[in-house]
Amino acid sequence: MAFSESFFPSRFGIATSDLDRWLAQALSRGGDYADLYFEYVETTSLSLDESIVKSATQGVSLGLGVRVISGERSGYAYCGDFSPEKIDKAARTAACIAAGPASLVRTSLDESPKLDLYPVPVPAAASTLAERVALILEADQAARAADSRVFQVSAGFSDSIKHILIATSDGGLVWDRQPMARLNVTVLARAADGRVESGYQGGGGRAGLDHFTSQGLARRYACEAVRQALVQLDAGEAPAGEMTVVLGPGWPGILLHEAVGHGLEADFNRKQVSAFSGRVGQQVASPLCTVVDDGAMAGRRGSLNVDDEGTPSRQNVLIENGILRGYLQDRLSSRLLGAGRTGNGRRESYQHMPLPRMTNTYLLPGQSDPSEIIGSVKSGLYCATFGGGQVDITSGNFVFSATESYLIEGGRLTRPVRGATLIGNGPDAMQRVTMVGNDLKLDEGVGICGKEGQSVPVGVGIPTVKLDGITVGGRA
Repeated sequence: MAFSESFFPSRFGIATSDLDRWLAQALSRGGDYADLYFEYVETTSLSLDESIVKSATQGVSLGLGVRVISGERSGYAYCGDFSPEKIDKAARTAACIAAGPASLVRTSLDESPKLDLYPVPVPAAASTLAERVALILEADQAARAADSRVFQVSAGFSDSIKHILIATSDGGLVWDRQPMARLNVTVLARAADGRVESGYQGGGGRAGLDHFTSQGLARRYACEAVRQALVQLDAGEAPAGEMTVVLGPGWPGILLHEAVGHGLEADFNRKQVSAFSGRVGQQVASPLCTVVDDGAMAGRRGSLNVDDEGTPSRQNVLIENGILRGYLQDRLSSRLLGAGRTGNGRRESYQHMPLPRMTNTYLLPGQSDPSEIIGSVKSGLYCATFGGGQVDITSGNFVFSATESYLIEGGRLTRPVRGATLIGNGPDAMQRVTMVGNDLKLDEGVGICGKEGQSVPVGVGIPTVKLDGITVGGRA
């Protein structure tokens, strides 16, 4: 599709001559680089409680962000509509903030190639309200029918379609259409003694409604949420102390994302505030560990045809056989560090400047069978899924709460336990990996990553992993 036929020219009459003019205004006070980021987003959200649709919202947001870079200084301004007067003002404001000597020659805009990772013919936003309501009602009914101890069910479905356009002073011109959809189910179950526990399951990605209906995901998510709640009803208190911990495949990769991934984002490392700063080429993990960040996976929640600076997404090997190979770069950090861009410049919306961020981050599979890993543990803890956690980027120290875990006794999973907390240090924990399974699994598509007040969708994943000597908080 030619630029003239794409969304912003056809909907708002924006021409390449307009983009050239606004870029020139952005650089009118000097600077090394400027870009324009246009965004138009349609969103819908439905929530159900007590078998009743309690809320239904629909909205549209649009706006433009203008960025100018001069040395290490960035100027940023945005406006909430596409009127030429407002865009002119935003461009002049960003120019004033970042004013500095010019050190570039403007390049004519040229349409940039991009991937096609989510060719969704009918996004969820194009489905009827009745179809989306039917999906969450199906989840509610399935959860209530699964077990008599379930007494409360909440379900929600949200979807969006985002259009972006990026024009850069070095000649980049790229646009993208980004669908997204997500289904969530939460249940409460009550034991005979009155104790209440919860279970949660959700998923989605850059897909349409058929992703959920064709695979029966409403029923599957509902039954999984019920299963988790019932496991917790039977769980005892978790032990405390240093022990062998086995992480299950999939969502436990959130620990890798938080305890390791953030520390590999380039802005923390150029500022020398990461536990991984200055360690490229060094052994930072067990030789069994190869960590990648891959924004070029078809249909995944964290995937992007291009990042929010117009750079095509790709797979980046961050740690290879335990050796740190590089960091996740945005345009600013790559210029200051003299490294290539990796397709990881991301922003929450047009109101935010891009930052180096993860996309889909996971640990490559190893050689061990999962049953072999569990069988090798005489006494320890198996963590099937996690809830919240906290990480200190500078030190790498982390605390994570397991929402479903089991004792390992004599090489077998035995009793479920609740209240387990993993306490450790990201780089140190990666050195303690002694077995890696052959069962890599990615999460269902619910990840949201926060950084400096911005939230973006991400994916995580790991195979079954054994870590020796991890501190577990629980009841001694």
